[in-house]
Amino acid sequence: MSENEHGFDPNRYVRQLTTRPGVYRMYNTRGDVLYVGKAKNLKKRVSSYFLRASGSARTEAMLDQVANIEVTVTHTEDDALLLESTLIKRHRPRYNVVLRDDKSYPYLMITTDQDYPRVVYHRGAQKRKGHYFGPFPSSSAVKNTQDTLMRLFRLRNCRDSFFENRSRPCLQYQIKRCSAPCVGRISAEDYARDVADATELLEGRNEKLIQRLVGDMEAAATKLDFETAARLREKIAALRRLQSQSQTVGGKGDFDLICGAIDGGVAAVVVVTVRGGINLGHRSFFPSAPSGTDIGDAMAAFISQYYLERRPPPELLVDPMPAEADSLVESLTRRSERKVAIKSNLRGERKRWLANTQATLGQTLSAQLASRAGVEKRLSSLASALGMQAPPMQMACFDISHTQGEKAVASCVVFEAGAPAKSAYRRFSITGIEPGDDYAAMRQALTRRFKRVQAGEAPLPDLLLIDGGKGQLGVATEALEELGITGVQLLGVAKGATRKPGLEQLFLPGERSPRILPADSPGLHLIQQIRDEAHRFAIAAHRGQRGKARSGSLLDGVDGLGPKRRKALLQAFGGPRQVARAGVTDLVRVDGISAGMAQRIYDYFHETA
Repeated sequence: MSENEHGFDPNRYVRQLTTRPGVYRMYNTRGDVLYVGKAKNLKKRVSSYFLRASGSARTEAMLDQVANIEVTVTHTEDDALLLESTLIKRHRPRYNVVLRDDKSYPYLMITTDQDYPRVVYHRGAQKRKGHYFGPFPSSSAVKNTQDTLMRLFRLRNCRDSFFENRSRPCLQYQIKRCSAPCVGRISAEDYARDVADATELLEGRNEKLIQRLVGDMEAAATKLDFETAARLREKIAALRRLQSQSQTVGGKGDFDLICGAIDGGVAAVVVVTVRGGINLGHRSFFPSAPSGTDIGDAMAAFISQYYLERRPPPELLVDPMPAEADSLVESLTRRSERKVAIKSNLRGERKRWLANTQATLGQTLSAQLASRAGVEKRLSSLASALGMQAPPMQMACFDISHTQGEKAVASCVVFEAGAPAKSAYRRFSITGIEPGDDYAAMRQALTRRFKRVQAGEAPLPDLLLIDGGKGQLGVATEALEELGITGVQLLGVAKGATRKPGLEQLFLPGERSPRILPADSPGLHLIQQIRDEAHRFAIAAHRGQRGKARSGSLLDGVDGLGPKRRKALLQAFGGPRQVARAGVTDLVRVDGISAGMAQRIYDYFHETA
């Protein structure tokens, strides 16, 4: 992967991408959308375009035009599928296959104007009386749901003319997919109960059916009828997925989600537009903000200017809350001639939407900070701050993670030309030391790493950062001297007295007092990024080691999740892979799983590696 003629460097961009699900958009130099795609793993999918020749002249022609890529992080793959469909219909990208009929989203409808309601596929205006569920990601998802309901509740799907002229049950009754209300094989009351159960299931309010199936599955397993147990397990998983699919839009409201942040001297704001409960995509903005600007003030200024030329929706869901929010609400209400509310303390589905917007903002900022102009500025600033003759193009940072000495792990992250080089990251399981001895752990990790450097298995870094103060820096200096390693600039990075970002103390060998860089220093921002990445990588490694030590289950690495709740999850979803695919909304339906625990489980399976 190399920089193309438009200045876009896919190698640098892919390095900072998240591994979460989402949607990506490729743009040309004019800002036209070339292609929209979805991904279970954004990093893996986007990088696949640039790793090798595609063999398609059309794809290669598209990649030659790419000047920028933007991504929107979503909660689940189904959310990504819906958003992809929306964006393709909205932008009609040149390199996408665009459906020319431009149909609306598919729904599932249970009629309410008949003695024996029917369950039908529906697309278009919702004029007929009935309960509508959706929208669904695809027609096949609706038809699969319809088939599931017919198998579980035996609801009819036949036309009224067919239903009214039957004298004996049809084939659907013979294969146990209909209860034959047309010839009186079920009473109106019993049929109505089945319709009510199906409706509650689609609304996500019915756990009794799944609990009964779980009981049947366990009974079948006890009787060694594993074929039946496996079939029931798949049915349970299908029902959980059915619930998730029928609620992917989070209601019918009109609102905008607005998240902003200032990091590394760069201000960024992401606006996600939701209309009729449908995610219409996001836009990223990088407003100019003077040094020292408070993010609350920046949010207030942005929102006021953004809605000068467009009418705001009834609700703005924001993070963080803008400064002087009350006066801003009055101004927006007066301009739009309708009541406008600004909210940040959210619950349920909207809280998760806001969390996804925050993740998209983080990805947007990361991409911006990884741009060539920004990187050159940060590298030059760092070299000047440390008195280095040339910018450090190869940097490494070490950190130690453990829980009261248990399963200590050292991380080594590598940055090349100011961007993460994740293929060069390494983890070291620390053994043979006293629990909690961070100095010994650091010495062991550095010795093992730089022996590989001496053997030519890894490059010698220009700058070596150590997460810690004078003590850790002294250990690093001794370790390199014992190995005879020279030509490396060492730097100890310690948090300040209040442990707030921007007050870091920088220790250089031979200097008694630490250096403290200005909070808006681009060089300091680069140091913070490397240090935080080493910390994240060390914690992820430690969690993995601790989970393996305690048990071999995929779920055992989740903090605070005991055997009873693990069993409940496995029973509810049918297996660990189904748990990994579930969203927070699905997880909290399981007995004993709180909203906080559901979020921890979701984060555990979707944590960026």
